[in-house]
Amino acid sequence: MRIFPFIFTICVFVLFYFKRFFVIRFYPPLMNFLIFMLFFLSLFGEETIIQKFAKMGKSELEPAELTYTRNLTYVWCVFLFLNFLISVITIFLSDRIWIFYNCFLSYFLVGTLFIIEYVVRVIYRKRHNL
Repeated sequence: MRIFPFIFTICVFVLFYFKRFFVIRFYPPLMNFLIFMLFFLSLFGEETIIQKFAKMGKSELEPAELTYTRNLTYVWCVFLFLNFLISVITIFLSDRIWIFYNCFLSYFLVGTLFIIEYVVRVIYRKRHNL
């Protein structure tokens, strides 16, 4: 079963290379939506997905860390939903715009959010002595 994602990815690359399927344009919105749903649905559980990742480093989180990670999950949900909406819009735009957004800009924005979050986390930990 672990090889399935690898095979799926190879099939998508092959489809991109050999055919110009309009349906392939739906792949980025689908992935964005699935990741959004993963984060969003975790808000209704005991722990959010980010809290689970944070607990990998230590067994228990302080109350301030629990609040921070829950709020961070909200931020990621908003970002991922906006990313999903923009990628849906690009389906109906030119190839250049679709490629620019879905193959470059969306990844750049994700990286930027990671960097901003890291800086905010360092400041938050210093401020709350965590």
